Amino acid sequence: MKAIASGLAVVGLLAGTACTAAEPPAASAPAASATTAERAAPAASPGASGASGTPALTIEQAQAALIDEGDLGVPWTATDGTATWHDGLLKAATGQADCQRLLEALYTDELLGAPAGPQARTALDDGDDAAQLRYQVDASRSADVERTLAWLRTLPRTCGQFTAQTTAAGTEAVQVTDAALPHDLGDARQGLRMTLTAQPTATDAPTTLTLDVAVVRVGDDAIVLTAGALGTLPDGTTEQALDIGVQRLAQVREKGRAQA
Repeated sequence: MKAIASGLAVVGLLAGTACTAAEPPAASAPAASATTAERAAPAASPGASGASGTPALTIEQAQAALIDEGDLGVPWTATDGTATWHDGLLKAATGQADCQRLLEALYTDELLGAPAGPQARTALDDGDDAAQLRYQVDASRSADVERTLAWLRTLPRTCGQFTAQTTAAGTEAVQVTDAALPHDLGDARQGLRMTLTAQPTATDAPTTLTLDVAVVRVGDDAIVLTAGALGTLPDGTTEQALDIGVQRLAQVREKGRAQA
């Protein structure tokens, strides 16, 4: 797979420490985070509490709960920028409403919609497998996260197989299946496995993106992960990242309670 490592080309870097609301797929691509992207939504105040009565996650805590390349080991590194397949295969249109919503949410990194509170993001690259992992921690409302989880659970049925028109790679065939996550991972969870296969012209070889999508609720907070590769994802990456991430978020929360 080293021959396709160049697929992780830089198409955008962070311009600062804050990111603005993402544009829909018809607009320019969202910037990739070389380390973290942070934002605090006006809906949450530093002293606010979630539905459970736990103080709301702060931006510093969200940052501290992120995973990094040291957690996953070689060949994962801090990202050089957005993977080329992100624009090439996720920037697409279909006539099926739920499927379009899914593509837009993946393209804009907004599976949970507009953030209800502080949010931190990071991205990691595996150059050997032309893979990229995008990871975020959100201070959310548990009810909002549950609505997203319920929607994700319907997608293997409503969007099990569909076609979409990309802006750069022609028509692609998309398959969405359920991806089981461990039952003890967080308080609630849902995973999807997607394959997106495009053949730009009759003479070109098909290009297949394999994408894992996962949302995990931990109390009133949420972890959102997408991990994609041209071909096959490295085994165990998604589960490993989520397992470490849930433990780290719990540790950050416990430290916050001890300091309160």
